[in-house]
Amino acid sequence: MKSTNPVIDPGKNAEIQFLEGPHSRLRELKFTIRTMIDLIKGLRSMHFIGPCITFFGSARFKEDHPYYLATRELAAECAKLGFTILTGGGPGIMEAANRGAKDAGGFSVGCNICLPVEQRRNPYLDKWVFMRHFFLRKVLLVKYSFAFIVMPGGFGTLDEFFEALTLIQTHKIDNFPVVIFGRKYHGELLRHIALMKNRGTIGDADDQLYLVTDEKQEVIDLLREKAIRQFGLRPKRKYQPLRWLFEKS
Repeated sequence: MKSTNPVIDPGKNAEIQFLEGPHSRLRELKFTIRTMIDLIKGLRSMHFIGPCITFFGSARFKEDHPYYLATRELAAECAKLGFTILTGGGPGIMEAANRGAKDAGGFSVGCNICLPVEQRRNPYLDKWVFMRHFFLRKVLLVKYSFAFIVMPGGFGTLDEFFEALTLIQTHKIDNFPVVIFGRKYHGELLRHIALMKNRGTIGDADDQLYLVTDEKQEVIDLLREKAIRQFGLRPKRKYQPLRWLFEKS
């Protein structure tokens, strides 16, 4: 008599085990502990970086691409306002933003991600930290930022953009400025957001949570009004690291 049980390819065992859901208690505990250690490491590493502007964008643009050049110029202007420039620490748009910060004599920070094919950190970072998981990386990119600038990018960029926008929409974080830079590139995205508003899946005022522009000066004016003035940012005294917490200058 034939068995009615499906034949399972042994090569798929790892995937099947993952899809079963929870693993052993010990395995779940180890994951939790590793995650906590990663988060604490990230928080301690970035504690003194100051108010940041986070740039989101593709890792695939080369240094001669117009979007790379525009990002570099815009990041330099943001750094002149006194903000630390924070990115995912990789190539492309991230590199351009960190490079712009260095052009202006500003502070440049990267929060990189460990991937199977490791994403290299760009050479324009004053400080960086590597995280194992995207969700921890996004926590750090959001936590220290007073504004988010969305340059042209792919899945990861949209993920980060909508994460920040959702946190603002649901009042989990303050109403920080969000900029979509590159009206033509983001045209289809903006049309889809308009569709969501038309169908009632977002609120009538939700499309006012961000600025769409191609003008650098418009971004700078928004940052002065909605970041610096709104949150009362002022130059502060230099922090002294606590040696007993293993903090470095």
